[in-house]
Amino acid sequence: MTDDFDPADLHPEDIELSDDLTSEMLRLRALEREAADAAESADAAESAVEHDVEALLAERNSFKDIALRLQADFENYRKRVAAQHSDDIDRATGKLAGALLPVLDACEAAFVQHPAEIEPLFNLLLGELKKQGLEAMHLDGQPFDPAVAEAVLHEPGDGEPVVTEVLRSGYRWKGKVLRAAMVKVQG
Repeated sequence: MTDDFDPADLHPEDIELSDDLTSEMLRLRALEREAADAAESADAAESAVEHDVEALLAERNSFKDIALRLQADFENYRKRVAAQHSDDIDRATGKLAGALLPVLDACEAAFVQHPAEIEPLFNLLLGELKKQGLEAMHLDGQPFDPAVAEAVLHEPGDGEPVVTEVLRSGYRWKGKVLRAAMVKVQG
């Protein structure tokens, strides 16, 4: 017998296996299969996790967009309500100022008759209304503007119509004509 061993000379029929070696090989093959299955499961799980992460990121971005839109909508709503509230207040105070115009007219007429007695009351009333946004229109000598005055008397004259006398004062409330003035026009 020679010491040279050639595995090609061996045939599976010639090999004798002991029961211990056979059971160990079977156990190792089973472990190999389990390891391969576990590796496949891990790969599948990793792929599923990557897919789940992508899906979760897409869903998060979708919810983030919805939240940003809602926030912008709410901000627009808040601004619109604040502007509407301010307009409602201006309109309500304008109505109150309009309701006080006859009182102001009476004070003005009384001031013409008794200036010393009525002046403090007239100035107080006019001052408080001015603080809130009332402006008296001073039209004497100004060109006639039908947007701010009603011509109730007309005198012939040359050139453009000019206001010669204010018969009833006109007022603006926060820049808008509250009541047009009644005027006498020449021209």
